[in-house]
Amino acid sequence: MERRRSALRRLARLCHRRRRLVLLAWIAALVALSGAAGALGGTFEDEFSLPGSESQEAVEVLEDGGFPTRAGFQGQLVVAADDGIDRPDLEREVTALLDRVVAEVPDAAVTSPYSPEGAYQVSADGTVAFAEIALADRDDDAYDEAVDTITALVEGAEVPGAQLELGGDRFVEPAEGGSEAIGFLAAVVILLLAFGSLLAMGLPLVTALFGIGTGVAVVTLLANVVTMPSFTLQLVMMLAIGVGIDYALFIVTRYRQALADGHDPATAVEIAIDTAGRAVLFAGTTVVVSVLGLLVVGLDINRALGIAAAAGVATTMLASVTLLPALLGFVGAGIDRFGLPHRARAGNEASGLGHRWSRTVQRHPAAAALVGFVVLAVLAVPALSMRLGFGDAGNRPTTDTTRRAYDLLAEGFGPGANSPLLLVASMPDDATLEPVVDEVRRTEGVAGATPPIPNADGDVALVQVFPDSAPQDEATTELVHRLRDDVLPAATAGTGVEVRVGGAQAAVVDYSDFGASRLPVFIVVVLAVSFVILMAVFRSVLVPLKAVIMNLLSIGAAYGVVVAVFQWGWGASLIGIGRAGPVEAWAPMMLFAIVFGLSMDYEVFLLSRIREEYDRTGDNATAVATGLAHTARVITAAAAIMVVVFAGFVLSGERSLQLFGLGLATAVLVDATLVRLVLVPATMELLGDRNWWLPRWLDRTLPAVHIEGEAS
Repeated sequence: MERRRSALRRLARLCHRRRRLVLLAWIAALVALSGAAGALGGTFEDEFSLPGSESQEAVEVLEDGGFPTRAGFQGQLVVAADDGIDRPDLEREVTALLDRVVAEVPDAAVTSPYSPEGAYQVSADGTVAFAEIALADRDDDAYDEAVDTITALVEGAEVPGAQLELGGDRFVEPAEGGSEAIGFLAAVVILLLAFGSLLAMGLPLVTALFGIGTGVAVVTLLANVVTMPSFTLQLVMMLAIGVGIDYALFIVTRYRQALADGHDPATAVEIAIDTAGRAVLFAGTTVVVSVLGLLVVGLDINRALGIAAAAGVATTMLASVTLLPALLGFVGAGIDRFGLPHRARAGNEASGLGHRWSRTVQRHPAAAALVGFVVLAVLAVPALSMRLGFGDAGNRPTTDTTRRAYDLLAEGFGPGANSPLLLVASMPDDATLEPVVDEVRRTEGVAGATPPIPNADGDVALVQVFPDSAPQDEATTELVHRLRDDVLPAATAGTGVEVRVGGAQAAVVDYSDFGASRLPVFIVVVLAVSFVILMAVFRSVLVPLKAVIMNLLSIGAAYGVVVAVFQWGWGASLIGIGRAGPVEAWAPMMLFAIVFGLSMDYEVFLLSRIREEYDRTGDNATAVATGLAHTARVITAAAAIMVVVFAGFVLSGERSLQLFGLGLATAVLVDATLVRLVLVPATMELLGDRNWWLPRWLDRTLPAVHIEGEAS
């Protein structure tokens, strides 16, 4: 036993004794990594591919067939004039502006609405037109430079009586920051209420800041080798603030208890790290492993976010078990110095309210369990209609030029003009594409299609197809499948022509379908792994089985709330969502991986204390009540911190972060209230001693996993 405990105790004592060196090492690491990130950090972009998908094959055919700009970024300059866009002065100014774009942006291809090729780019009433701006595929810095040049040219243009807007994801105006600060300030208030001491409150915050700073720097450097989406750093900060403060909160709470029990500061640090620190390592490692599990699902964006999240959580976890012991060494026995009037005694962490609540639930366990399960089931119902996809410019606020361009195009040409499908045809000699295009035009859901545009060799042709529905509408997804599965195979049968459906929206459909097919497998694997781990920790079959079911209900409730707000539009306007749309295709898998890891944290913290009391007393009811009493206070504080941090990102203005923040906040809130305070005591009371049943053969087979060390 001592050998098992000695590693963490030695680490704690080393960090405590060498606290100045440890602090200097962390400062040096933070400065060096931040400096390296500033000088050598990678860039973040939202360009992802799905190898082997039809949309990706279409891109490759375009590149090989002499359409490099069609394989890169596609944007629009939208022009609107109430008195018509055919005014001579307006035509002169817009044509001159487009000429400057071609002259100043390398490899830019522009199709003007005033050219013969752009005749279809003028609305039927003549009040709206758009110029197509295509950029050949290039690195992110070159894209940024091109976008900045185009934006400056458009903003500097003087076109009286006309409205000019830029459409396309590259022209999105960055959302205002500040959501991180909101969550951090809310965490300060909660820590003050929980600890009642300025000094005790400050230690988790300082520890979290070091972990966040190094984590963000590491992720910025990793962006050189892994393509990461534009909101990656905000997501890392969201997670690092939440888990970093929580982990330090657990350790500081145990340190105060050890001091109250009469231990000297050095011994108290050892006890805190060997008990709460051990649980932190287990919980943090679980989060890291679960998000790294996203590496095997085959989705680039999930893989990138998994790596980034793992880096952020790992650095905060490392800071909690190395930097925090050093900081505690500086504080010593004065942890409660600068206390506030409401401060409670450090040693009185057991909550009488928690004990009374547990006894109340245990008196009516069946009713409590039924109510808890019904509430979770109701919250989860919307998840049954979840539709995966990606938000488009219509979800952005009207202050963004791309949203205004989106609205103008929809008004002038119909909703499908915002993301036309691309038919990419590979043709043998003497083949014609006109009959195929005619059949496509007659297809349900198609508003129109351009004539074929052949390459110089005549072996590849391109056709733009305009749906009669918006890009993120389910009808557009159905159209993509209809074209691929029915219309095009029948229209090209026996001709030797091969047509692939590509374009940005087709890529979204491919990505969403692939993610939806992998999500159930990922969930089953994660739940199975968690079941085995918890069975080894708590030497029980029913306790981990209940935990798996409750985790599934918690994430189901989070999914349900996300669908209700973002897909159904319930209350969407309150948080600045432009319009309802699909759930981001990457989010469900990422949410599940992180929520699983976070819920394991609370699971272990509560159930390990219950198991400890059961082993001591042999009385299941007393063990549950005592365990809840001793953990309710810190679990409530930890959960409250995570909820406010995650909820702060709902106000970020970035749809992806808003969705992710709401999902995490809901999951943690449900897990810390309905699950821990209602379902756990109710179900454990109903099962009694059967909670701890484990077949002997399984007991011999499972490895012994110890989460808590010795308290003395």
